[in-house]
Amino acid sequence: MTERPPGDPADAAAPGRDETAEERADRRWSDLLQELRVAQTGVQILFGFLLTVAFQQRFAELSGTERHLYAAAVVLGAATTGVLVGPAAMHRLLTGHHLKPETVVWASRLTVLGLFLLLCTMTCSLLLVLRLVVPGALAGWLAGALVVWFALCWLAVPLWAVRRARRTAAARQG
Repeated sequence: MTERPPGDPADAAAPGRDETAEERADRRWSDLLQELRVAQTGVQILFGFLLTVAFQQRFAELSGTERHLYAAAVVLGAATTGVLVGPAAMHRLLTGHHLKPETVVWASRLTVLGLFLLLCTMTCSLLLVLRLVVPGALAGWLAGALVVWFALCWLAVPLWAVRRARRTAAARQG
């Protein structure tokens, strides 16, 4: 496991916490499981719906591009499901090997990868559906706008919060 610099808020205990590295790993693992439950539910529902599309009567009417979008969405949905279920498999296989801190780090990385794949899955799915219901290039513009929205919610806001917290902490110290 890579050590973080002293005082790094991503690995440090919250103010007022007195916990060992093992307790911190347990807490972070519990937090990660809660996050995964939310993401996995959404991915599994989306993937389940995607799997049914090919069996609908209208599927035969899809253009070549729309079939490619569908295939990409299904493959991405399967990959996303695999990555987001990965931490549970990892935990099960590593339990008892005293690797909880390392497991938390790797599971966290898989979760971030899973969120990126979820963004890709949703983009393909949105583009496919929007191509069927809105005229022309509007589908691409709407899908692109939603990608920006997801990036804002999932990436920009959390990064802004970290930056603001660091500035606040620095102001208190200085």
